[in-house]
Amino acid sequence: MKDQSIRAAVFLCGFAAFINLYATQGILRELAVTFGVSAERAGQGVSATTLAVAIIAPFVGTLAARFDRRNVIVAAALASALPVVWSAHAPGFASFLTARFAAGALMPFIFALSISYIAERYPRERATEVSAIFVAGTTLGGFAGRFVTNLLTSMLGWRHALDVVAVLSFATGLAIFARLPASGAVRAHGSSTTKTQWKRVMRGPVLASFAVGACVLASQVATFTFVGLRLARGPFGFSTAGIGAIYAVFLVAVVVTPISGRIARHRGPRDLALAAVGLAIAGSLLTLPDSVGAILAGLALGSTAVFVEQACANAYISHAAAGARTTAIGIYLSCYYFGGSLGSVLPIPAWHRWGWAGCVAFVVAAQALAGLLVFAFWRPERAAAGRAARGAPGRSPG
Repeated sequence: MKDQSIRAAVFLCGFAAFINLYATQGILRELAVTFGVSAERAGQGVSATTLAVAIIAPFVGTLAARFDRRNVIVAAALASALPVVWSAHAPGFASFLTARFAAGALMPFIFALSISYIAERYPRERATEVSAIFVAGTTLGGFAGRFVTNLLTSMLGWRHALDVVAVLSFATGLAIFARLPASGAVRAHGSSTTKTQWKRVMRGPVLASFAVGACVLASQVATFTFVGLRLARGPFGFSTAGIGAIYAVFLVAVVVTPISGRIARHRGPRDLALAAVGLAIAGSLLTLPDSVGAILAGLALGSTAVFVEQACANAYISHAAAGARTTAIGIYLSCYYFGGSLGSVLPIPAWHRWGWAGCVAFVVAAQALAGLLVFAFWRPERAAAGRAARGAPGRSPG
């Protein structure tokens, strides 16, 4: 029963990390009217949040080193409600952007420390499974933030909609406080010098994992950025609300990702990640025909594969960089969101020349590169087990 409670808390940690991240993505027109800016500039509210994640994430390990993982996670989850309230009642656009930056600055403390908590709490074969539960929580959180904000904006206005999101954030923090026990990991001061930690982070397999994260989110952002433009045109002619509804395909990942984690418990993150790469490519190709059903099926398959890949990368890094895992996960987050920013820019030439087929080509290339990196740098589980049996050093808490 205690294990089930921890898993539920881990799911809530993922939910808390992402519910605020994209909450303003679907209300750009309302923000533009309120603050007297263009809709494009209003989109800086999302950029400010993700920029804060990229800046703060690599330093989470150092900043939180003296505290129990659980205490920092709970504090960050509870505190995340404050910048949401601030952004909801910001008197001007500059204040709004500052509030959104503050919201992003708290997110890595939940994300990176949750992954470290999982690695400290569970043995390797079970950590990937529990990491998948965490990623499922991030998926639901990202969807809920968009959905709740958009739905309540039409009923109460965007300011009160964000107030509700803040209440949800605070309530989630309280639930984590009630269900998540202390990590119990002992991290003696001076046991791992900064130089040693960076040596672990700069190993080839870990660096390759950072690139995998960049490729994965680049493919995801490219897909959902340009599919909206495609569906707005003929022969589809989707409305803004209709385009927003396609994010419901993320809910498939909420169910599938934990199941994939159980598979990874026996097969390892490498095999599962390679299978997910194949599914992501297949899903992207499935969107090529002018069929709404095929497009939605392809989006559901591709987005679910991306979340599975993320769960595998989290699990792999947390063990490959043992002793410096929080720093490694923080750098992974930075690379992940840097790749996402590239995913909205790099496909533009191909989009202008070949349309949706050009975007699909970019997604296939990004996923193929991720697959090559996993195949080349992630050690097969059997080989790793063989080395351990011959006396290879065991993992140490980070």
